[in-house]
Amino acid sequence: MDYQLLLLTIGVSFILAVIAAPLLIPLLRRMKFGQQVRDDGPQSHLKKAGTPTMGGVVIILAFTLSFLKFSVINTDFYVLLVATLGFGLIGFLDDYIKIVFKRSLGLTARQKLFGQLLFSAIMCILLIQNGHDTAIHVPGTSWSFDWGGWFYYPFVVIMMLAISNAVNFTDGLDGLLSGVSAIAFAAFALVAMQATSLSAAVCAAAMIGAVLGFLVFNAHPAKVFMGDTGSLGIGGAIGAIAIVTKSELLFIIIGGVFVVEMLSVVLQVASFKTRGKRIFKMSPIHHHFELSGWSEWRVVMTFWAVGIILAGIGLYLNKGL
Repeated sequence: MDYQLLLLTIGVSFILAVIAAPLLIPLLRRMKFGQQVRDDGPQSHLKKAGTPTMGGVVIILAFTLSFLKFSVINTDFYVLLVATLGFGLIGFLDDYIKIVFKRSLGLTARQKLFGQLLFSAIMCILLIQNGHDTAIHVPGTSWSFDWGGWFYYPFVVIMMLAISNAVNFTDGLDGLLSGVSAIAFAAFALVAMQATSLSAAVCAAAMIGAVLGFLVFNAHPAKVFMGDTGSLGIGGAIGAIAIVTKSELLFIIIGGVFVVEMLSVVLQVASFKTRGKRIFKMSPIHHHFELSGWSEWRVVMTFWAVGIILAGIGLYLNKGL
């Protein structure tokens, strides 16, 4: 597979994001698309109120243009595009309703779930038509199990829901999700090359450039936030790449930061509802560390470092690299 093509994709996507962000940020300010900050969160976040959000449009735009330019057109291409743009659209509608209609919750849980199920179902239809391998492989071993499509495709739907929401939970600090996702996409680009899936490799490369370009403006102190537009789009892309490259379970390792973020929310809610007590000072877990006295930048850098370690472990377990 052509490494130069992937580097070119990263470069073009990065440049597009760096060009688009300064054009979009003033527009978002004029339209008063500002971030609403939770009163019960870290007090240091109160000064972020009004910072432009919905910056994920930059990520989706840079990704789409570079992906369309450099990817081959096949079934994997359509699966990846549907997942990224479909979940990004759900996030865009959620952000738009929150800001324009002043509804703090945006889309209702039922509406968001319907959208995620819809685009996951479209992915499954495309995969079925392409005769997608329904076996699930255990990372680092020669083991695999195949219970057929009746098990696999519901698993794909659940996987897409879990990953997109896990990635969404990770978006809470300046540069946190941008950096962690860039690391995960870099690992999956290598996985895709090993799996000889050019579409998945180009998708990962396009996302690397897009999120790194966005990071230029999202690093602390952030000039713009990505909102659900970006986080759900990123989650859709990562989930689809893991499915296309047959590395479904490998995501648990490479995307370990996302998994921990989601588990912290699940455990917090379960503990409070069953025992009336909280496990963490605040969830997702990155806020727990903030309220424990860590600076925002220290939390972000630590999570980036953990992401790099987990990506390395994942690549080591992915035999043949």
